[in-house]
Amino acid sequence: MIFEATVEGRTIRVEVRGGAGRYSLSLDGSPLELDLVSAGGHFASLLVGGESHEVGIERRPEGFVVQFPGDSVTVGLAEAARGAAAPAVRAHGPARLTAPMPGRVVRVLEAAGAEVAAGQGLVVIEAMKMENELRSPRAGHLLEVSVREGQAVEAGALLAVVG
Repeated sequence: MIFEATVEGRTIRVEVRGGAGRYSLSLDGSPLELDLVSAGGHFASLLVGGESHEVGIERRPEGFVVQFPGDSVTVGLAEAARGAAAPAVRAHGPARLTAPMPGRVVRVLEAAGAEVAAGQGLVVIEAMKMENELRSPRAGHLLEVSVREGQAVEAGALLAVVG
């Protein structure tokens, strides 16, 4: 599979071969070997070029956020590149915002009843010693906020509902 990804404002050509957790990549022509093992929920263990990394992976409408201890990297995928791998965006019905990993709610940015835009920050969670702003999956009314500041949450916990 060949596609373009934008990382830290730079667009790169990515070629991916393999599957079942073992991949050969080419990043702008530079080869890279990657092993990926799911660690449950939104966590994964990556072996990249002989180095091991424990990461959290959050799927976003525009791509992914890969969370390393102390850092995170946003990987944007061009619309044409995502193809069948893109998450389905529902135009109707409520959209649920869930915690991508266990953590603690640091801030609730909007109250129930607020009108929100797609991508607008709703909740900030501290996980793996970093803060992660979780955004609205689509525009609409914030029907429910299920958490409060200071609350501990597990991966997959319901944070908010946008209708």
